[in-house]
Amino acid sequence: MANSNMILVLNCGSQSIKWKLFDDVLRIKKEGDFKVLNSNDYRKILTGELSKLKEFQKEIRVIGHRVVHGGGEFVKPLKIQKQNLEILEKFDKLAPLHNPFNILGIKVSRKIFPKASQIAVFDTEFYANLAPCVYTYPLPEKIRENYGFRRYGFHGISHEYASKEAAKIIRKPFNKLKIISCHLGGGASITAIKNGRAVDTSMGFSPMEGLVMMTRSGSIDPAIILELARDFNVRKTDNILNLESGLKGICGEKEMLEVLRKANRNDKKAKLALEVFAYQIKKYIGAYFAILGSCDLLVFTGKIGWGSPKIRSMICRNLPILKNTRVLPIRTDEELAIAKKLKNF
Repeated sequence: MANSNMILVLNCGSQSIKWKLFDDVLRIKKEGDFKVLNSNDYRKILTGELSKLKEFQKEIRVIGHRVVHGGGEFVKPLKIQKQNLEILEKFDKLAPLHNPFNILGIKVSRKIFPKASQIAVFDTEFYANLAPCVYTYPLPEKIRENYGFRRYGFHGISHEYASKEAAKIIRKPFNKLKIISCHLGGGASITAIKNGRAVDTSMGFSPMEGLVMMTRSGSIDPAIILELARDFNVRKTDNILNLESGLKGICGEKEMLEVLRKANRNDKKAKLALEVFAYQIKKYIGAYFAILGSCDLLVFTGKIGWGSPKIRSMICRNLPILKNTRVLPIRTDEELAIAKKLKNF
C-alpha cells in the first residue's frame, strides 16, 4: 500500500542542494546532496534533483523548506501562498547568500509538486523569545522601528537539533541544561541556551554579524564599512564583506580543509586564519559562560564543528572554565529537524 503521508524536506543553500524524503514515521526513503559550483545553473540543477522524486508525486503530502530569514514578519512555520511568498522575497537582501535560493526552492517545488503543501521553516524561530536587552540595537528608536533592526539570530534549526541530541546522550532533560552550541560551517554562529530556550546568539540582524566565517567578515568596526562605502558603492562593499572576507580574506582559501592543509605545511597566512577563527569562538564561549553562569554542555556541530577534531582542540585548549563541562561533537540534521516540525502540520 502506498504511503500517502510522505514529507519532503528541501534545504537550498548558495552552494548546495540537499533534500530528504521521509515516510510517515520519519524514516528516510530517499535523499540527495548536490554541490552547486555555478549558481547560473542552479534552477536547472534543482529541477533535475526534484525530478528524481516524480514517482512519489502522489505520496508527498508536504514539502518543508529551510528559510533563513523571515524578517520581523514570519517566525513560526508558514504555509506558502502567493501573498506571503511575495512578502518573503523582500527579505532576500537581509540574507543574500541564502534567502534567494530558499525561495527558488519553493517556486520550483510548487511547479513540480502542485498538490503538496509548501511550508517554510525559519532559522530565526528558535530566537523568537530573546530578551529585549539581547535583541535591541543601540540605535534611534524610529530607525529601529522603520528598518526592523533587531537581533534575529540564525542557524536556529541546527542549534536546537544538535543541543537536544547532546542532551539525549548525557541522559538529561534539554529543558534543565545550560548549553553553549557552536555551529561551524560555511557560516558560523554560537548560541547560549538555558532551560531549553535560546538566550543569546552571535548572529544578529543578518547572518553577517558575529564570528569570522569562510567568506564573511563577521563583526568588525562599523567605521571600516563606512570607509569602504565611501570608496566603493554599496553593492561592492556588500560583496567584499559577504564573499571576499573571513578566512578567504586572511589566507585566500574559503574551504576549511584547504586552510588546514596549508596550515599543516606551515603557511603563515593559513595559520593566522585558524588562530583568528579559534580565538573569536573562544571569546564567545567565555562571554556566554558568563551569561549562563555555568555550562553543562559545549556542543560542536556543522561541517567543521562536528567534523574537525583539530578545530575543536584549538578552541578548547587553555579554557579552564570547561573543567566541569561535557564537550560533544554532534552531526546536525536540519532536514530531520524540519520534518519533525511538520509531522503534524
